[in-house]
Amino acid sequence: MKRVKLAVEERKITGKKVKKLRREGILPANVYGKNIKSISVQVKDKDFEKAYNEAGETGLVDIDLKGKIIPVLIHNVQKDPVQKFYIHADFYKVDLTQKVKTMVPLFIVGQAKAVVDKLGLLLQPLSQIEVEALPEDLPEKIEVNVEALAEVGQQITIGEIKAPKGVTMVTDPSQVVVKIGELVSKEAQAQAAAEQAASEAAKAATTAETGTAEEGAPTTETPATAETGKTEPKPQEKAKEAPKAA
Repeated sequence: MKRVKLAVEERKITGKKVKKLRREGILPANVYGKNIKSISVQVKDKDFEKAYNEAGETGLVDIDLKGKIIPVLIHNVQKDPVQKFYIHADFYKVDLTQKVKTMVPLFIVGQAKAVVDKLGLLLQPLSQIEVEALPEDLPEKIEVNVEALAEVGQQITIGEIKAPKGVTMVTDPSQVVVKIGELVSKEAQAQAAAEQAASEAAKAATTAETGTAEEGAPTTETPATAETGKTEPKPQEKAKEAPKAA
C-alpha cells in the first residue's frame, strides 16, 4: 500500500482555545504510541482530509514533524455531526517491526444469486472486523464475495473468509458477516395480518354503530297541516286548550 505523507506542526494552543484553530481551518491532533511522549500537533484541515481519504485508518501515514518522519496510523477521528468538519484526530506511532491490531472495513463483491432471483435480501451484520498484522501488511479493506449465496438462510462467517497474506483475523470466526434473509419476515407478516384484522374490525364496528343510529333515530320535526302550513300543536298543548267540562 502506498504510504501517505503529511506535514504537521507542534501545537501550543490547547483546551477550549482550540476552537480558534478550527475557525482558521486548522485541525488539532495528538501524536502518541509506544516509546514516545504524547505530542500536541496541528495540521491544515484540507491536508488532513486528503491524507485521511487516501489512507483511512489502516494505511500508513508518514507525518513530518520538524523534519522528523514518524510512521503513524490515523485513529479516533472526530467529526462535527451537523457541519461535518473534522474536530480532532490522533496519530498512533507504530513500530514497523511489530504487529498492530486495528479495524478493517469489509467490502461486498458480486451479487448474491438469491437476491438476483428475488428470493431473499442480503443482510450485512458486520461492516468491519479487527485484524492483526505488521503495519505495512495492513489491508485497506477485506473483500467478501457473496455470489454463491443462493438460498434464504445461507451465510458467510469470518472463519470462511480468506485472510490476506500476513494478516490474522482477530474477531470471533463464528460471527456472521453476511446472510440471506427473507423478503418479508414471518414476524412482519404476522404483524401486518394483525393490523389488517384490527382495521377491518374497527371499520365493521363503525358501520354497525352508524346504521343503528340512522334506523332508530327519533324524528324531531312536527308535522304541519296541509292547508295552512302551520304547525299542529302537540297533544299536550291540545289538552290544555280544551274547555273544561261544565
